[in-house]
Amino acid sequence: MKNFFAPTTFNLTVVTSGLICCLFCILGVLLYPNEILNGLNFIRHHIFNNFSWFYISCCAFFLLFLAFLVLSRYGDIKLGTDEEEPEFSLKSWFSLLFTAGMGIGIIFLGVAEPLSHQISPIDEQNITQSALFHSIFHWSINAWAIYGLIALAIAYFGFRYKLPLSLRSCFYPLFKQKINSRIGDLIDILGLCTTLFGLITTLAYGAIRLAAAIESVSAFDQTKLVVQIVLLSIFTGAILLSMQRLSKGLRFISELNLSLTLMLLVFILATGPTVYLLSAFTENIGTYFSGLVSASFRTYIYNFAQFEWFRDWTVFYWAWWFAWAPAFGIFIARISRGRSIREFVLGVLIVPSFFFILWFTVFGNGAIWINEHLANGELTHWIDSSGKLLFSFLNYLPFSPLLQGLSLIIVMLFFLTTIDFGIYTLNNIASKDKSLVSPRWQAVMWGAVITLTTSLLFNIGGVEALQALMSMFSLPFAGLMILMAISLQKGLMNDYHYYHTEFAQTNTWTAENWRDRLDHLLNQHKQQEMLTFLKRTALPAMRELRQTLIGEYHLSVHLESDFANKKPFILLTIYTHTIRDFHYGIRTTVLDISQTLIQDENLPHLTEAKSYVSTTFFEDEQESYEVHHLTEQELIGDILQKYARFLTEIQKRSV
Repeated sequence: MKNFFAPTTFNLTVVTSGLICCLFCILGVLLYPNEILNGLNFIRHHIFNNFSWFYISCCAFFLLFLAFLVLSRYGDIKLGTDEEEPEFSLKSWFSLLFTAGMGIGIIFLGVAEPLSHQISPIDEQNITQSALFHSIFHWSINAWAIYGLIALAIAYFGFRYKLPLSLRSCFYPLFKQKINSRIGDLIDILGLCTTLFGLITTLAYGAIRLAAAIESVSAFDQTKLVVQIVLLSIFTGAILLSMQRLSKGLRFISELNLSLTLMLLVFILATGPTVYLLSAFTENIGTYFSGLVSASFRTYIYNFAQFEWFRDWTVFYWAWWFAWAPAFGIFIARISRGRSIREFVLGVLIVPSFFFILWFTVFGNGAIWINEHLANGELTHWIDSSGKLLFSFLNYLPFSPLLQGLSLIIVMLFFLTTIDFGIYTLNNIASKDKSLVSPRWQAVMWGAVITLTTSLLFNIGGVEALQALMSMFSLPFAGLMILMAISLQKGLMNDYHYYHTEFAQTNTWTAENWRDRLDHLLNQHKQQEMLTFLKRTALPAMRELRQTLIGEYHLSVHLESDFANKKPFILLTIYTHTIRDFHYGIRTTVLDISQTLIQDENLPHLTEAKSYVSTTFFEDEQESYEVHHLTEQELIGDILQKYARFLTEIQKRSV
């Protein structure tokens, strides 16, 4: 409880605006239910009918843009410094991607969507093949292109530019320091509302399906009361989970859920029509990738008879993915530090897609096969209730009660992770300083907002109202993501040569002080010595340079220092109107000395296991080097050498 009542980390402008928007929607539905619901339905149909081409174009553009990055020189750029290693191993990273990609919907729709497409076929010649293709298409590469773009932008500007892992940071090349003004607040407000209503829609759908599933295995009737009990119970669990922090709570539950989900998948594959499923999996891979390009651009303008199907399925899915983009983007960015852009894009697009092909093959093809060979078409009776359909499908498999119980546990765990995942994202977007740990009462607040809003809108407006609200915010957010792609490309273009220009580390040291230099080389140094260097040499040198730059050249210069930090530092920043400001910093770094060197008789000066040095840092990928041997004038010369290189590269980019 120590952190429960800690001071807020909220950006009050963002939080207040987001909550007012949410409250306005709820009050509107409460006070004027018929008028508001009719208006919301009109808006939803208007958006889906008139902007379906926009959703399709955005997804296709994002996919092509990411493919370009993979094939271009930009693919070599790391999300972090050039020498930085990935924070998570490849196995852990893939595991977390799976966890992020799975959700409540896929558990139920893995059976329901392929069967629905088969009953109402869009292709009369290859009905089953077409049903599986469109199911896989809705969940795979195109959806992950949306997540991949926003995650890449957040990770790139966060780890490469050392900006906060936030939505507003993605627009730094376009707005520079203005991202910390009202422009940034507007971006975060849109992201907050988009995430909130995307989350609410997902939970409402999940609650309906879970209530139907519970009804199919118990004496409960499917009523709104059951849904409310389900939401309240899971909300309580999610609040307790959010108290444990991301590493202790969400990560543990996610890994447990993934293990149970894979267990269910493998069991159905092994006990179902295994040979048929493996053959279908092979063909589904070929069918999906061979039809991917044409389907990515298809708007059904030449097949208007199928437009209603296209609007209710594909366009709705694309709007849904855009609504989920901020949440997935922030999470994927957070776990991807140290990976190259090429590795990141291929991992985000390909790995989850192959998993979804396997998932829809096992559940979708499995349900179709059972419906035709064992159930005599009875599964189609539950096509409008995906919760009951899933459990009816499991009834035809061995150990069906065990599978149904396992499925219920998996769905409830997905509810927990979805709510907790949403709480984490909303807290991130709404926080002013992303580096601070948010007090726990904020998690309780967001959990309450999510649950109460879902319950109220579900009771009064049903799912259609939630769809409309989600569409209202996902459409402008899709437009915002186009600007995000432009901003990312601008950042990559302007920084590529700056990052990869060869340069000497330093040549400002002169031989006049060679005895002092030799002393620095052959003797170990205490932490206090480096602190003295920062205070008596580095700080006066930077102050003198700052005064000259401001007084004589009227530049905007900031000098920051922190000697109480675990790694004391000084940072000089010269602001520019270009994308990147000039940074030159010095900090104290500890070096670990191996026992082999300490025991070497030819190195009698090495006696301690640790030694301290003062090294540079530049807020980008440039390698650091030691400077504690420099005098004040030599240090100023070194700073100016780096500044000259900076100006040269800026000039090259502007020509």
